[in-house]
Amino acid sequence: MKIAIFNTHNWEKEYLESANNGKHTLKMFDTYLSKDTVELAKGCKAICIFTEDDASTPVLDRLHELGVRYIALRSAGYNNIDVPHAQKLGIRMARVPEYSPYAIAEFTVGIMLALNRKLIRTHYRIMEMNFSLNGLVGFDMNGKTVGIIGMGKIGHIVAKILHGFGCKLLAYDFIEDPLLSLQYGVTYTSLDELCKQSDIITLHARLNTVTHHLINEERILTMKKGVMLINAGRGGLVKTQDVINGLKSGKIGYFGMDVYEEEKGLYFEDHSDDILLDDSMARLMTLKNVLISSHQAFLTDTALKNIANTTFENLGHFEKGQICSNEIKCI
Repeated sequence: MKIAIFNTHNWEKEYLESANNGKHTLKMFDTYLSKDTVELAKGCKAICIFTEDDASTPVLDRLHELGVRYIALRSAGYNNIDVPHAQKLGIRMARVPEYSPYAIAEFTVGIMLALNRKLIRTHYRIMEMNFSLNGLVGFDMNGKTVGIIGMGKIGHIVAKILHGFGCKLLAYDFIEDPLLSLQYGVTYTSLDELCKQSDIITLHARLNTVTHHLINEERILTMKKGVMLINAGRGGLVKTQDVINGLKSGKIGYFGMDVYEEEKGLYFEDHSDDILLDDSMARLMTLKNVLISSHQAFLTDTALKNIANTTFENLGHFEKGQICSNEIKCI
């Protein structure tokens, strides 16, 4: 089977080729799937896409005309696909529901520590032969209250790690897991109470119409002064300008951002020779209490192997006409 793989990055090619093991003919493109690039899928029965590829109605129509019958996502989220329309066309879709929740959870805690202990600033000082400790005072994680918004597998592991630090853990989710309370002393509470009581807030909720801009001006005003806010979940969970305002006022004392609501066309690419046109990103980059990474939390060898293996397992089920447990369907 011929497969067109869109939005391919250098760091994932070897994992995709290894998982394929020569079985399928792969056509790898570094460009996004869009109305302008959809013709690249000509002659392919399947395509493989990433988070920022466009699988909207007109793109799906053309894919179907070209003979594409399967779409494999190398991600858990699939808000970039018009799922009802794809299903109407008879195009089967599958995702990678999980690849390594440990990778994201560990990275999240790493951001907390780097911000708290000012590790980035320390490194650059040392490189300039400045060994002063002025301005580098942090705080003990032990005894701090951490609010975890979204208690899926990633949130669960974040709780496990922070329990080891001796943090007091608050959680908000629509579904409560009593076992977490027994294991790690997690207390479920309302979103408002979590924001009021937490010294650190970390976001791991799904992005949907309910959670879009969950963190906004109104909610920021309820938080403790100097709160640490971490977003390694979805960019759209945060209203960026409201967070910038919170940072400028001092309400938010630290901000760790691995995802960004306007990351398409910016993240995963080298823009070192370009002029940055995104004013919000430019402003965030000027703030010393902000740590920005480019959607990197998932990026471990374990996660990349799992993503690639699951992707080709999904396609294998489709090719054989089998049931696929990771298939995306309308509810």
